[in-house]
Amino acid sequence: MKLHFSGTSPYVRKCVAVAKHHGLSMEHVPANPAQNPASLLADNPLCKVPSFVTDDGLALNDSPVICEYLDHIGTGAKLFPAPGPARWKALAMAVLADGILDAAVPRRGASMLPQDEGRQAADARFKAAMTRAVDALEGMDLSGPLDIGKVGVVCALGYLDFRYAHEPWRPGHPKLEAFYEAQMQNPIFAETKPG
Repeated sequence: MKLHFSGTSPYVRKCVAVAKHHGLSMEHVPANPAQNPASLLADNPLCKVPSFVTDDGLALNDSPVICEYLDHIGTGAKLFPAPGPARWKALAMAVLADGILDAAVPRRGASMLPQDEGRQAADARFKAAMTRAVDALEGMDLSGPLDIGKVGVVCALGYLDFRYAHEPWRPGHPKLEAFYEAQMQNPIFAETKPG
């Protein structure tokens, strides 16, 4: 198994955390998508990380799909619950966490460009989405065993700490802060912290 990765990508972190949860090992191939590396392009024409290649040579190029595949082949406690209420709850949380990243990652990229009126409006929209999502997570039930939703939440909040420390998410979110700090004791998160 092979994973094209960037050490600062929160999407990659999710996949690596799931692999660690199951004790799975894989080859890690560093990739900077901005440089269009041939090895990444050979496995992912979208030139994005994470990009994962199974032992059978199948390329999986989206973190939710990669995580589900790893959970499927892994022998640890399943992170994707069986169909039913627990699964929908976990997936709803996972989508919200990914939504934070879907706003935070492009917002970071755009912050390094000239700030015209259009980019400022987009930044405000992304920031508002991030804020609303963190507020929503504060109201969710974070109890129970680790699942894919909770993995996503830890990775999203860790990315906010890493890239948006100047906009702290902890004030007003005591339940989320306590959850995050407790989860950071788990090696799958402590060993994958960006930086």
